[in-house]
Amino acid sequence: MDACSQLAETASDLSRTTASPRRFLLELGERVGGVRRGVFWATDAASGGSNRLRGRGFRPVVDDDTDGQARHFAGIVAVAARLGPGLTRWLSIHVGRDAPESADGRLTDLAVGFVARIRSGQLVPADAAEWIRGNLCSR
Repeated sequence: MDACSQLAETASDLSRTTASPRRFLLELGERVGGVRRGVFWATDAASGGSNRLRGRGFRPVVDDDTDGQARHFAGIVAVAARLGPGLTRWLSIHVGRDAPESADGRLTDLAVGFVARIRSGQLVPADAAEWIRGNLCSR
């Protein structure tokens, strides 16, 4: 199974065991992106998190030819769940230097959009895996 499919499976598993949308987002960020819950989350996020799911499987438009796109997506999710989508996108562009037109920039936009949808109730955690497969994964 590729990393994008594993990301979707992790989201599916979490949706069955996590009641709150916020906790769902934070758990996804921790399990896939290595951004811990608790006081050290900012340190993890600033260091780029950790690759818990190495591999590929992402659509070409968001694939930067590395094995870290699952980490990137989940790390952005973890930060946006705490700081909000707007500030997270700004930090990604201006601090993380992910140009909006790059694969990482497009992946960031999808991650902050994902968080906004989950937080608003437009997307429920039970449907998150299918959203990931449909918007991020190559198959």
